[in-house]
Amino acid sequence: MEITVVGPADLAELLPLVRAYCDFYQVAPGDQALLELAQALLADPQREGLQLLARDDTGRAVGFATLFWTWQTLAAARVGVMNDLYVAADARGAGVADGLIVACLERCREHGATQLIWQTAVDNHRAQAVYERMGAARDDRWLDYQLPVDPG
Repeated sequence: MEITVVGPADLAELLPLVRAYCDFYQVAPGDQALLELAQALLADPQREGLQLLARDDTGRAVGFATLFWTWQTLAAARVGVMNDLYVAADARGAGVADGLIVACLERCREHGATQLIWQTAVDNHRAQAVYERMGAARDDRWLDYQLPVDPG
């Protein structure tokens, strides 16, 4: 397995994985919006974040992770947010998710982030098992909220 930072030449292989990830969570942003997100990260990886692409031994793209940079007041430090982690169904169980998490940790270290943080769906037990096996600690102190912004 090889994990690299997504570059412009990888976008055609990244997009189907991102689409499958969105399908898994039953959301449907347009392909153009997903492409624009990837391009924004490519344009400013030091401030915005980056995407990682995992390839199997044949070179086929089988997983990705999206890592955003932000600050966390309660830690008084920069953190990396693994906003997305997805592995194609036929590649699960082969260590791809573990490899992507380790690669996110490495990028956090390089960027000066003190923590890698993320969330997953309450019912995504398979992902939770991976995270716990990797040594991640669950934080049950917080509830997520969202509020749409009216375009005005």
